Amino acid sequence: MGSRALWSRVAARLGTSVIVAWASVTAAFLALHALPGRIEDILAGDIDTPGLREAIAAEWGLDQSLLAQYWAFLSRIAGGDLGTSYVLRQPVREIVGSQLWPTVQLALTAGVLAVALAVAVALLTAGRGRLSRKVASAIELVLASTPVFWIGILLLMLFSFTLRWFPVSGANGWQSLVLPAIALALPTAGLLAQVLREAIEKALDQPFVTTIRARGVGELTIRTRHLLRHASLPAVTLGGWLIGGLLGGAVITEKVFGRPGLGSVTLGAVLTHDVPVVLAVVLLAAFIHVAASTLLDILYLLIDPRLRAA
Repeated sequence: MGSRALWSRVAARLGTSVIVAWASVTAAFLALHALPGRIEDILAGDIDTPGLREAIAAEWGLDQSLLAQYWAFLSRIAGGDLGTSYVLRQPVREIVGSQLWPTVQLALTAGVLAVALAVAVALLTAGRGRLSRKVASAIELVLASTPVFWIGILLLMLFSFTLRWFPVSGANGWQSLVLPAIALALPTAGLLAQVLREAIEKALDQPFVTTIRARGVGELTIRTRHLLRHASLPAVTLGGWLIGGLLGGAVITEKVFGRPGLGSVTLGAVLTHDVPVVLAVVLLAAFIHVAASTLLDILYLLIDPRLRAA
C-alpha cells in the first residue's frame, strides 16, 4: 500500500511539474506581447537590416490570430526550437547550448562543496559546547550575509593576486574552477549548516537516540547514519531556494572570475536588446527550477516514510 501511495504521489508531482512548466511558457508569451511596441521590432533589437522585420513577422506568424501564435510558440518550445538571435545571426539553441555546460559545471561543483561543508560543520558542532556552537553560528551568519561577488573579490586578491595559486580568470582546467566554486558555495554552506545543526540538535533530544546509544552504537555512527537522515528533511525543503541561489550566483560569479557561461550570454543579450536570447535564458531557468523542485519533492518522499504511507 505504501508503494502504491508513493508512486501515485510521484505521478501527481510530475503532473504538477508539467503544469508549472506550461504556465512558465505561457507567462513568457504573455510578457512578450505585453511589451510596448511591435513584436517584430522587439525581437529584432537594435538590428536595422532591410526586410528583417518582415521575415520575423513571417517566422513568428504575427499575421495570424493571437491563439494561433500562442499554439505555434508552445509547439516551438516543446520541440526545443528557441528561435533565432537576429543580433548574433545564430539559432538561440546553439548560443545557449554552447555556454550552458560551464554554468552547470560551476553550479554543480559549488552545490556539492556547499553540502559537504555544511554537513561536516553541522555534525562537528551540533550538541557540542556553547562556545564552538556560537563561533560556528557567527561565521555561518557572516558567510550567508556576504554577497557572492565580494567573497569572489577577496578570494582573487588573496589566492590569485598575492599568492598566485590560481588563475585570475578563464576556464582552463580544474584550477580555474576552484575559486569560483568556493565563492559560490560559502554563502549556501553557511545557511545550510545552520539549518542542519538546528535539526540535528532537535533530533538529539528524541527518545530513539537514547535507545540507539543503549545498544552501544558509537557517536559517529549515530550522527552520520541516524541523525543526519532526520536533519536532512528541512534541508531538502530549502533545496529549491538553494538551487535558485546557486544559479543566480553562478551568473554573477562568472563575471567576477571572467568565466564563460550563461552570465556573459545574458548580459550581452540585455545590452544588445537580444530578446530571443533573454527569453530563452528565462525559460531555461524556469525549467531548471521546475525539474529541481520535482526531484527534491520526490527525494523528500523517499527520505520520509510517513509521506509514502499517507
